[in-house]
Amino acid sequence: MTMPKQIRVMLVDDHTVVRSGLGAVLAASDDMSLVGEAGDGEEAIRLCERLQPDVVLMDLLMPKMDGVAATKVIHERWPQVRIIALTSFKEREYVEGVLKVGATSYLLKNVSASELVSAIRHAVSGLPSLSPEAAQVLIQKVNEPSQPGLTDREHDILVLMVEGKSNGEIAERLFVSQSTVKFHVSNILSKLGVTSRTEAVALAVKHHLVN
Repeated sequence: MTMPKQIRVMLVDDHTVVRSGLGAVLAASDDMSLVGEAGDGEEAIRLCERLQPDVVLMDLLMPKMDGVAATKVIHERWPQVRIIALTSFKEREYVEGVLKVGATSYLLKNVSASELVSAIRHAVSGLPSLSPEAAQVLIQKVNEPSQPGLTDREHDILVLMVEGKSNGEIAERLFVSQSTVKFHVSNILSKLGVTSRTEAVALAVKHHLVN
């Protein structure tokens, strides 16, 4: 991909001081220009439609609409726009969440100015940039055993099964009927590929399917 003479960048962050600092970094780069700023995800989508930037620097935790949701909408509507998640958070749910919906890169806000500029240039060329923390999260994901696709409710019940709770005790804890618990237990056994509660519990413990 041919890099444009001026990389048009849009900033999305609910803190004015952060946007000011990022703007200064862009101003110091001859091949970049700041074309717009947004303080939340909804505003980011509106501006993106009008400005069509090359790169969006996207914060994740913001009012009205967070960065993950905004990234998903922008990527679906304007897939040519590269999105760099720039956040203070390194938790797995954020890293996986925003990369899954279309972000090109994931950086923490302690990144140096030169590293940020380099990441923006790489993004325009379609090349990802990951903070060491984000890379570690993805490595851990690869090394984990595959998950059986349990629903949240099935996971909750599996946790209680590991604790040795009976169907009646699980029903009382979750405020559902025993027949409902029995239905979910049957699904859990099927998804785990086992035939008994004992096998399900052993498999869950062995592969760390529950905390």
